[in-house]
Amino acid sequence: MHEPAGAMWLLAGAVACAFAGMAWLALSMPAHARQVWGGEPPPARLRLLRPAGAAGLAASLLLCLRVDHATIAVLVWLMALSAAAMAVAMLLATRPHWLRVAVPWLRGRAADGS
Repeated sequence: MHEPAGAMWLLAGAVACAFAGMAWLALSMPAHARQVWGGEPPPARLRLLRPAGAAGLAASLLLCLRVDHATIAVLVWLMALSAAAMAVAMLLATRPHWLRVAVPWLRGRAADGS
């Protein structure tokens, strides 16, 4: 167990990792990538986002496990995953271009294939 301030930062990191992981998994799908960039990104770039998304979700779980016992940590992790999935879904439905922030290394290059 950590002090309350340290636990807060670890949980904030867990939520951020969950959001990034869900965003990367969503953007690895061609339909969502077209929504965000307005064009067809190269499949090789989309394939890189799948393991990145899995790593983000795993990092989120590890951060939750650092804060509390496994039984509570898994519950908190599932709640973070649910919130992150809902946030990504709402962004895809209303402001898909905002998800470009989740992949700054593809800025301006995804739609043109360069």
